[in-house]
Parts: sequence; C-alpha cells; structure tokens
Amino acid sequence: MSPGRTIGALLAAVVVATVASLCLGGRVFSPVEVGQALWSGDGSSHDQVIRDLRVPRTIVGLLVGAALGLSGALMQGLTRNPLADPGILGVNAGAALGVALAITQWGIVRPGGQVWFALAGAALTTLVVAVIGRPRRSGGDVVTLTLSGVAVGAVLTGITSGLVLLHPRAFDSMRSWNAGSLAVVGYDRVLAVAPFVVAGIVLALVLGRSINALALGDDTAQALGVRLVRTRVLALVAVTLLCGAATAAAGPIVFVGLMVPHIVAALIGPDHRRVMVCSLLAGPILLLGCDLLGRYVAQPRELPVGVVAAAVGAVLLAVVIRRRS
Repeated sequence: MSPGRTIGALLAAVVVATVASLCLGGRVFSPVEVGQALWSGDGSSHDQVIRDLRVPRTIVGLLVGAALGLSGALMQGLTRNPLADPGILGVNAGAALGVALAITQWGIVRPGGQVWFALAGAALTTLVVAVIGRPRRSGGDVVTLTLSGVAVGAVLTGITSGLVLLHPRAFDSMRSWNAGSLAVVGYDRVLAVAPFVVAGIVLALVLGRSINALALGDDTAQALGVRLVRTRVLALVAVTLLCGAATAAAGPIVFVGLMVPHIVAALIGPDHRRVMVCSLLAGPILLLGCDLLGRYVAQPRELPVGVVAAAVGAVLLAVVIRRRS
C-alpha cells in the first residue's frame, strides 16, 4: 500500500476508534445520541456520561496514544535501536516517579502540577540513561543503551512502588493510574497535558528529515548537512515532552511505543519520516482499541488499558517479528 493510502486508512481508523470509544462501554449509545449529547444535550444522565466521562477519556486516549507511538518511532530512529521505547529505556518510569514524588511528598493532586514533575522525571531519566549507556567501543550502542534503560527503569519503578506503599492515601489515588488507565481522567487532565503533547508532536515532526538521516549513521548524516548535537538535544526534548505528558495523563503505559513503529514499518517500509507520521496515527488506534477491550473482558469491572496494551502488544509484536525473520 502506498504511503498516501496508508495515511488515509489510518485517519479513517482513528475516526472509527474515536466514535467507538464514545459509544461503547458499560452503557452503549448510538452515534446519533452521542451527537445530540455533544451539541444539544439536556443534562440527562446519559448526556453526563458522554460529556463528563467518555469525551475526556477519549481525548486523553488520542493524546497519549499519539505521544507514545511517535516517541517510540523517534527514539528508535535517534538511537538506531529497534528495541528503543519509552518503557524499556526507563523514561516512563522516571516520569512516574516524578508524579509519585509530587503526590507523596508535596501533596500535589492537580494534574497541572503533576505534569511538571513528570516532565522533570522524564528529562532526568533520559539524561541518566544516555550517560550510563554511552558506548565505550564501536558497536555497543544498542545493547548498552537498552540494558542501561532496563536497569534504571527497574530501580525507579522500585522506588515509586516503595513511596506509594508507604503512603496509604497516595496508594489509593495512584492505584488505577499506576497500572495505566484512562478511566479516571477529566477535562482538567486534558488541559494540563495537551499543550505539552502538541509541542512534542510538532518538534518531533520537524526533526523527521534529520532523524531519517541519523538512521543512516553519523557520518552520512553530517554529509547530508545534519547538525548532530542540535538534532539529538531537540529530539530528547521532544521525547521528554511526549513521554512526560503521556505518563502524567494516564500512567506508565508500556509496549505501545515499542510495537507501533514495528507494525508501521512492516506496512510502509523503514523511512523514518513516514514511520513517525504513521506511528502518530496508529498509536491512538491501538490505545483506544485496548481501552475498549478492557471495558468488556472483565465486566462488570474494567481492566486498565496498560494491562491490556501489554498483553495485546506482546502478541502483535511476536507476529510482526516472526513475519520479518
């Protein structure tokens, strides 16, 4: 399929996933009922469910899915590491620790305050992993960086779990969020994270050509006029904005940033400019699909989207790897 048709198909799938997220759940609404609730609702109970619960949940799903999908593609192109992912490299764990510190140490419960701690945690973790994972010899980039990210992420996850367990009130407020969930979001969370996600998306897409050149190697990228240091710094800023905001919004959701670029590359090829654009669209489709699945598989309860994404992602990634091997 040509890139244009692929992007068109993904846009159509985003629309379908958005409508399904608004209509389906414990209470099922038709698209007509959703439209009436959004434009001329009379304040009835089903209007409140759609406006106050389904709409912010869907918007956050779109933002978080786009942020995770694009950040995964950006990290894989930047590091030339097919295993690069905000979860595997510990960036999500750093953002989660920032939010845990905000809640347990300073009592910050408003999303507008938590997002700054998430961004700081993501930025510091990115720097630490980059320093520890800097190769001492040629050819050590992929393994060294991946192992460094896994190690740092494990340490930060342990610290976060300890903080939460030592503070019962924080445990209650973070229990669902820590598993990766879209069920408890509201418009305040949308307004808090949307500017950072949009800024990260714009910056990442602007860097698309440079990231595509970096994937060919530093020498080739320099020959093509890419400023290596500036490109890497700006890419890390974009990753921090995307991952920090996504984690602050929905918790540390893993695997989406790893598998989405692989699935997209299997469909359209390795051109990172196209992979980044298509990952931006495929991420929300996957995340909203997992959220919908989580609403039904454990009725009358719900499974957090982070749990479903990890299970579905493992299967999809295994299929893609098997087909490409």
